Amino acid sequence: MKSLLIFVLENKVEEIIKSWCDFLVSERGFSEHTSDAYITDLRYFIKFIINHKSKACDINTLESLSLQDFRGWLAYRKRENFAFSSTNRAIAAVKNFFKYMIRYHGLINKSIFNLKSPKQPSSLLRALSQEQTNDSLKEAADLAKSPWLAQRDQALLYLLYGCGLRISEALSLKVKDLKKSTLIIKGKGNKDRIVPILKTIVQQIQQYLDLCPYPLEKDDFIFIGKQGKKLDPGVFQRQIRLLRNQLNLPESTTPHAFRHSFATHILKNGGDLKSIQELLGHKDLTTTQKYTKVDATHLLNVYKKAHPLG
Repeated sequence: MKSLLIFVLENKVEEIIKSWCDFLVSERGFSEHTSDAYITDLRYFIKFIINHKSKACDINTLESLSLQDFRGWLAYRKRENFAFSSTNRAIAAVKNFFKYMIRYHGLINKSIFNLKSPKQPSSLLRALSQEQTNDSLKEAADLAKSPWLAQRDQALLYLLYGCGLRISEALSLKVKDLKKSTLIIKGKGNKDRIVPILKTIVQQIQQYLDLCPYPLEKDDFIFIGKQGKKLDPGVFQRQIRLLRNQLNLPESTTPHAFRHSFATHILKNGGDLKSIQELLGHKDLTTTQKYTKVDATHLLNVYKKAHPLG
């Protein structure tokens, strides 16, 4: 009878996880990508609790978790060398789940809300130099054997750098979005922002669309994979790794590095911080101010090399 009860309770948790997932998308406006990441984080947390407690993770288990249990979870993630950003997102996901459980399912355990997120060590955003960026834009078309896939990769890289987009934002664009000189981008928190798009970028995308073997309608995603479906970000990330090896670029060169480069290069060429904040869709100006640190470092290096007493 007891094992049957545990089975029912476990099933109840699974039902709640599914309803929470629907809640994130329909009520909170989370993207499918973000909600999937939250669900993955929660399942890793539950897996840890099962091993930590040596028993099934049912509602009673969730009710009994202490602050020490949550700290043990963080200690485990640290031992396993999870990235700070990954751990902070996991904490946000689990807190969101517990808040949902408290509000909609009567859970009374609030221990996790006393858990402090680990502080991420200060680090500068690593942008590519203008020369490295130009080389990347030229060489991106040599990564794929098929001409249309090669042009797709080059057009996508032009878009990431030329508009400062996140890879998820770029892959969510549809053919109809190219009709104007600006793009309406739906960023984090489901918030829209307007980003200008240069003719050079539009031309690169149009060349790709002309070569694409799949007839794309106005409501279709612009960037697709070999099978004609929406391009998986992992495919493009793999292409950037190839580009990184080919050009001997820094290990930090990822699709997101071109977004950093976009902002840094604008700043170095006289762009103001407020405009960059709006282009990137940052909610807080302090996030954008990280780019001033990059620029200050560059100026300091130039100063040391050029000054007679340097």
